[in-house]
Amino acid sequence: MVKITLKMWIWFFCLLLALIAIRPNFEKGVIIKSVEEGSSAALAGMSRGEIIKEINGVKISNVADYSQVAYPNIKDTNFSIKTKTGTFSFSSKELGIKVENRTIINVSDAARDAGLKEGMLVLEINNKKIANDEDFYEAKTLFEPKEKFEIKTNKKSYTLMLNKPLDISVGEVPRTRIKTGLDITGGSRALVRPERTLSQQEMSDLLAVSRYRLNVYGVTDINIREARDIQGNQYMLVELAGATPAELRDLIAKQGKFEAKIGNETVFVGGKADITSVCRNDATCAGIESCTELQEGAACRFRFVVYLSEAAAKRHAEITSNLSINYTQQGNYLSKTLDLYLDDKLVDSLLISSDLQGKVTTQVQVEGSGIGSDKAKAFDAAQQNMQKLQTILITGSLPFKLEIVKLDSISPMLGKKFVMNILIASLVAIIVVATVLFIRYRKIKPPLLIMACMLSEIFITLGVAALIKWNLDQASIAGIIAAIGTGVDDQIVILDETRTGEQLSQKERIKRAFAIILGAYSTTFVSLLPLFRAGAGLLKGFALTTIIGITIGVFITRPAYSDIISRIEK
Repeated sequence: MVKITLKMWIWFFCLLLALIAIRPNFEKGVIIKSVEEGSSAALAGMSRGEIIKEINGVKISNVADYSQVAYPNIKDTNFSIKTKTGTFSFSSKELGIKVENRTIINVSDAARDAGLKEGMLVLEINNKKIANDEDFYEAKTLFEPKEKFEIKTNKKSYTLMLNKPLDISVGEVPRTRIKTGLDITGGSRALVRPERTLSQQEMSDLLAVSRYRLNVYGVTDINIREARDIQGNQYMLVELAGATPAELRDLIAKQGKFEAKIGNETVFVGGKADITSVCRNDATCAGIESCTELQEGAACRFRFVVYLSEAAAKRHAEITSNLSINYTQQGNYLSKTLDLYLDDKLVDSLLISSDLQGKVTTQVQVEGSGIGSDKAKAFDAAQQNMQKLQTILITGSLPFKLEIVKLDSISPMLGKKFVMNILIASLVAIIVVATVLFIRYRKIKPPLLIMACMLSEIFITLGVAALIKWNLDQASIAGIIAAIGTGVDDQIVILDETRTGEQLSQKERIKRAFAIILGAYSTTFVSLLPLFRAGAGLLKGFALTTIIGITIGVFITRPAYSDIISRIEK
């Protein structure tokens, strides 16, 4: 019987850690991929990553099960909303308006069809007087028809009253923590180059603006990051799952136009001509002001300053001079809101303080809030909302043009076929190598041990990839195979050294074998470093997984293998 040494224990311990990192998941249900900020689900405390197991007593095994029970079965109800302009009546499942300081800032569906518009001051809802925003939310809770939903997740149970589907997106529960790249899931990839070298702040702005612009179009399954080639040229790499190259090109090539309007009149647009600066990362003109407790959760307010040109300030003064004022307990605001449009899509509406009516001012303070189930989540929500508005306002102000230099399409079928071919090829290679080793050494134990080491190196490498949340693409899989190939060579070197007939102790022979192995490891390690930048970083997966694989082999599996084989060959 082989005595278990420290090196073997380290090998077994690393296998255990890899299993924990990969964490096979056999839970049934659907995983929450995102939760809309300020929604009923968010206020109840539901969060991304939870697994929904049951809704109203119905077991949820997959997305199809969720879709069948996630929609409230309620009928339209009658609403009568009295404003300073008049009274508007309609039938719907929800009010269809959002207010701030009793002033309507967003209208949708039946409410818009009935004639309600942004900027109107709400006085009554179904004969209930509205004196402040709390009255509005009480009326909303009282009059909107709702259905009770009992939701059980892997963490806790929730009870919600809903009149529309949960504002969450769900997906199938991943079976492991291993993430796969676009090469396997399928989609499109674009390599975008700015016309000049960017500073780190400019590159960060480009990535933030691009992410938000694509989110405006409903694109969520997207990866945008900086990339560099071996010459140091800068690129933006955009990967979009499930899209065609034409769709991705259209999204990237869109103008990126920002406009701020009051009614139908444009006050200012994106670009240095109108917006000279947006305060960011400066506590003197941007930050979170205060947080307060609410009946259900908490709210935090933010503020930051936008610097306008003289011409934009004059346009703002001219347009606001003829607006009426809505007087509320929370403050006095103009009858129309400042609507922010990104690529002609309304993304936000801001109330305008009555103090700004008809005044020419080049410094405008933007205020807003974020809400959450507690102060910490409200603070994070306020920060995200502030960053979102700042990102919107700098859209169109980026002083450089972009060029799409490469556009690729990846079929999910080809990706799956590639993985299957790799698995088959690997299995065939393992069998062939084992057969050759058996013919060479005329023993079954050495080939079996080498095969066990190969498989363990693959498993530990996958564990490290899961731990660092690395997306495994085709290049990464090729890197794992390359690392395993070098591993077989090293183990044959160790095996031959233990069988040599020279008058050296076995310890000296193992030491000589490791001198050869470490020399080869160092050469391979250094030769792979340039690949981190080659091809604008597209070969980074190959370089990283190869380095991880050979490092695991040299420092974990080879020492354990040498201890085992030296005892077998005694």
